Amino acid sequence: MDALKHAIDYGVIGLLLALSLWSVAIAVERWLFYRRINLSQFTNAQLLEITLTKRLVIIGTVAANAPYIGLLGTVLGIMLTFHTMGTSGTMAVNTIMIGLSLALKATAAGLLVAIPCVVMNNVLRRRVTELLTEYKAQHGPQH
Repeated sequence: MDALKHAIDYGVIGLLLALSLWSVAIAVERWLFYRRINLSQFTNAQLLEITLTKRLVIIGTVAANAPYIGLLGTVLGIMLTFHTMGTSGTMAVNTIMIGLSLALKATAAGLLVAIPCVVMNNVLRRRVTELLTEYKAQHGPQH
């Protein structure tokens, strides 16, 4: 059972850590791209928008799903706690509380990943809107 507990803990937390690092890497890349973009090289607003929003869906997807991944880890941890209690035959309150508190760390980790991803997504999408508005101001609304 310890192997399953470690697999749940490290699997869920590891997945959340990998997703957060991936999201941060994309956010940094996009921010640097937005700082050096030359709007005059684009011939229409649709092509510009496609270029500007590239990979932002990944950050939004991580933001939307990280709490669910954390919740999955919590549910699996609670199930493991109940299974351990059932097989051992003990109903000690300290065993239950320790198991449940450890299970809840996955939900906390999911929220710790999701909240910054929501912020990064909003900031980057705001910058996309600013760049598109600037483009339309320079080239007129027909582009």
